[in-house]
Amino acid sequence: MAPSTDPSIWNQEIAVPAEVIEYVDDAVRAKMPGGTKILSIVRSGSSYWARTAKIKTIGPEGHEVSYFIKVHQGADGYRLVLGEYHSMKTLWAAMPELVARPYGYGTYEKMDDIHFFLCSFHELSGGIPDIASFPALVAELHNRHISPDGTFGFPYQVFGGRLAQFFPVTNSWEETFRSGIQSIFDNEEKAQGSDEDMAQLRKAIVEKVIPRLLRPLETGPDKIQPRLVHGDLWDGNCSMDINTNKPVVFDATCLWAHNEYELGPWQPTRHEMSKQPYIEQYTMYFKPSNPKEDFEDRILLYSMRFNLHASSLYPGNTRFRNIVREDMRKLVEKFPGGYEAWLNERQAAST
Repeated sequence: MAPSTDPSIWNQEIAVPAEVIEYVDDAVRAKMPGGTKILSIVRSGSSYWARTAKIKTIGPEGHEVSYFIKVHQGADGYRLVLGEYHSMKTLWAAMPELVARPYGYGTYEKMDDIHFFLCSFHELSGGIPDIASFPALVAELHNRHISPDGTFGFPYQVFGGRLAQFFPVTNSWEETFRSGIQSIFDNEEKAQGSDEDMAQLRKAIVEKVIPRLLRPLETGPDKIQPRLVHGDLWDGNCSMDINTNKPVVFDATCLWAHNEYELGPWQPTRHEMSKQPYIEQYTMYFKPSNPKEDFEDRILLYSMRFNLHASSLYPGNTRFRNIVREDMRKLVEKFPGGYEAWLNERQAAST
């Protein structure tokens, strides 16, 4: 069951008709190679937001090929499949050995308010990827791919669950991150209600903590570069392919970001990757950014963003809000003077 204290929110039928995964629409067929023969379509996977299924086919060369389809409804559904396709396409082009291959997106011919995303099907182990290989692969992705125009963010709107994520394209990671988290704060307040303590902590996070922890990354000789990240790399969006015994990632909300942002979902204790030293293993292949002494606090800030998003998805459950509240308080109390205090300390030390 989803982590909500209000079962009425979750014990509802998915707002997409079940019939959309009972047949393969001609628009879906058109995304497959010519000459593909459909063998079957069966429900596969689970989602609160979409219908999902496995399509088994015989490809034009006579081999069995399976696809995974995710189906949404309405205007938001179209924006969702559009964003997921471009996100996965960007990621797959960068590192195809790690990413489920996207084949296309579109709108059903028989139902014009039904929209789909189609990718390769992988038989998953159900467990998280091996710590011996996965952190190194993620670090390789980050090392390989730098934004071609030097900007942060992503030009397409992507979704985390049913909620839009905003990663405006800017020349500054601080600006992109601040704009994105402000949107999540707004979503969280709509889900859980207004709270004066949260409002005050939010103000301090935006005005003091974010500049203190992110602005130093973009000053001096070791200025960070925008790296391609998956964007939501928690346990549920990565696994092992049981046929290849290799890691595979999916459900990306990718963007050009500070590479350490990727580690945010690895920190919360509810996630399996927090129970093993995945973050420590990653830093063997991609060293912490300068100032290195801020590394753990940056990861806490990034993980706070993902916990805040979780709170916005689960109305009626204050568990995530309480986690966020304590993390915010810890950061606010540690950095009351913000960036200005840090800069003054450095200038005083250099004189």
